[in-house]
Amino acid sequence: MTAEKIKKLREARGWTQAELARRLGVTRNGVNSWEQGLSMPSPACLVELAKVFSVSTDYLLGVESLDSVNVTGLAAQDVALLAEMADRLRNRTT
Repeated sequence: MTAEKIKKLREARGWTQAELARRLGVTRNGVNSWEQGLSMPSPACLVELAKVFSVSTDYLLGVESLDSVNVTGLAAQDVALLAEMADRLRNRTT
């Protein structure tokens, strides 16, 4: 589950395994091992992955299914606007 999420998040950004590895300060082989499910990222790497992908560690571990949005540095009214937009998108009928 974690392996699939890492790969999906990486590919959604158009990054190679080498690019993700560079951003995390690990080897490409390490990223490949995570994506193949041969090994798990260390707790420290899980935290860095969550930061790089703007998701929670719980999401990466499969504890929660919700993505998160990094709102650091935004004004409170901007955060409220984003929350309102997310609610509207969830409730719209297509």
